[in-house]
Amino acid sequence: MSRPLIIGNGSILVAFDANMTMRDFYYPYVGQWNHIMGHKNNLGFWVEGKFTWIDDQGWERMLGYRENSLVATAQAVHKGLALSVESMDAVHYQDNIYVKSLTIKNLSGREREVRVFFTHDFSIDETEVGDTALYDPQLRTVYHYKKNRYFMINGFSGHSRFHQYAAGTKRFAGAEGTWRDAEDGALSCNPIAQGSVDSAISFRLYLGAQGEQTVYYWIVAGRNFQEVRALNNYVWERGARQLLHKIHVYWRNWLNQEQWTFADLPEQVRNLYYRSLLTIRTHFDRRGAVVAAVDSDIMQTNRDHYCYLWPRDGALTVYALIRAGYGELAEKFFAFCANALTESGYLLHKYNPDGTLGSSWHPWLEQNQLPIQEDETALVLFCLWQCYKHNRDIEMAHEYYRSLARPMADFMCGYVDRQLELPLSSYDLWEEKRGIFTFTAATVYAGLKAAADLAELFSDDEQVTMYREQAEKIKESIAKHLYDPVLGRFIRGLVWDDQGSYFRQDTTLESSLAGLFLFNVFGADDPRLTATMRAIEEGLWVKTGVGGLARYTNDCYFQRSNDIQKVPGNPWFICTLWLAQWYIAKASTVKELTPAKALLHWAAVYALETGVMAEQLHPETGEPLSVAPLTWSHATYVLATLDYLDKYAILTGDSCRVNLTL
Repeated sequence: MSRPLIIGNGSILVAFDANMTMRDFYYPYVGQWNHIMGHKNNLGFWVEGKFTWIDDQGWERMLGYRENSLVATAQAVHKGLALSVESMDAVHYQDNIYVKSLTIKNLSGREREVRVFFTHDFSIDETEVGDTALYDPQLRTVYHYKKNRYFMINGFSGHSRFHQYAAGTKRFAGAEGTWRDAEDGALSCNPIAQGSVDSAISFRLYLGAQGEQTVYYWIVAGRNFQEVRALNNYVWERGARQLLHKIHVYWRNWLNQEQWTFADLPEQVRNLYYRSLLTIRTHFDRRGAVVAAVDSDIMQTNRDHYCYLWPRDGALTVYALIRAGYGELAEKFFAFCANALTESGYLLHKYNPDGTLGSSWHPWLEQNQLPIQEDETALVLFCLWQCYKHNRDIEMAHEYYRSLARPMADFMCGYVDRQLELPLSSYDLWEEKRGIFTFTAATVYAGLKAAADLAELFSDDEQVTMYREQAEKIKESIAKHLYDPVLGRFIRGLVWDDQGSYFRQDTTLESSLAGLFLFNVFGADDPRLTATMRAIEEGLWVKTGVGGLARYTNDCYFQRSNDIQKVPGNPWFICTLWLAQWYIAKASTVKELTPAKALLHWAAVYALETGVMAEQLHPETGEPLSVAPLTWSHATYVLATLDYLDKYAILTGDSCRVNLTL
């Protein structure tokens, strides 16, 4: 199940599933640690002796966001119980406060008592060992704590605090959890439990015929009792309702930094562009990590997750933010990468949000090769130059030229096969194969060109010459070794034969060959590239009612069809949007932008109703597969939309950038 609703502030991230159930609560880093671990902080209702959870059958739900903000909205109706609920959820933009309003309406023609239950299944720091849940009778709140992680839970409705509470044991010694205690409509009021614990609180409402009442509820996070009590006081003083309004206004103003007219693009594209920026923002940790995805349901098929910074994903996401005019967090990303950089000048596979090295499946030093994806190093360097081009911050550029760009570029100049004048073997961007890949070579070319421009900025003349000469050698070698005149197109790359004694061509049709124009190795209208992109569109388009472009021929990751001719792989948002970017790049008239517009609209159609884009889609149903949202999907959508607007402005002479109030 995907995560259609995600809210956060760079320190807390909260994710909900399609049933309106809280499934992930990350703190104090985005993506680290998940204190729910995919279990449920649930919502239940007792009406006239009948009980239902919000994720039970019988509810009709509709999810979304307040326009252009990070306030999540949801509505649900249970016809059998004659009950409707409407919620707003948000995380304070600065403080560690999650706040919710829940309006319950009695749809019957008579007065009724309705009891509302909130359950809390925290496993602090991703383990239930040693947790404590307790009720504080003085402040009339509930805490969960362990070591330096404290969560305080509170709320009210009208003039009343919560009605009952309970702390108990979960998933241990035959106990299912305190949530079971709620199903009879009453809680035990057990004041404390330790070990594998959960808790619940309830609110008691009396609703007249067609009457409604709002419950306000919040969770604050901190390092000790003092911190969470201070935040709790802050909510009481400012008012939960007012905080929800302030959060909404803040994110609207954040989006209002840069606005566009959106030319002839449909409203769906405009809406998804803004939702993509906000989704990216929730995945950007305050300390610089850009987390790939936080959907913990991936743990059902793999004992790992996507809660890492891949430098490639991070660089392309920061590039999207910079181009869109939201580059204020870029320096923190570069600082993160500078701290992670090895002494030799390369970045490793992936990193935890706290900066420590993430898990990996790349073997170390096999055949004297490094366990890296070299494009991840190259793209950070490419992004650094793009950042300078847009913000002209010479001091930042100088700082990271010395600590990041030059060490990276020196490494890339040395990490070259001198016979081929191509980068030495590393793992591909899909993290599956080792070899000399066209996409990687394209990014190294772009990275070295960026390094040369930065070096020239600081009169580092010797490095300017070295970087530019090596970049040109790589470009020439791409044309010589990675283009097949018989096939009439570029190839995926060169890989070792089965004995590891020589390189052979890997001619697999591969969408990432789009990197050749994305990183300006060759123009989009180069005949060789045109033939390549035509072959990609013809050979990798998913020939079902869903459509979209696959990564490569016979992609087995989450494979849903063995009919390779019809379904070469599942459609990916990223790859489909690369095709849109190619159409944009080669367009010489507004009419020639039409295919790109259609692909941008396709992505908007297959995003979830909330504007969340998955990694990939089921080729027959269009349902999200793998994780949702994927930050890289949203970053690519932003880049493709900006490419469209920039090209439209060039072709028409009308600027699409305006100062606009949302």
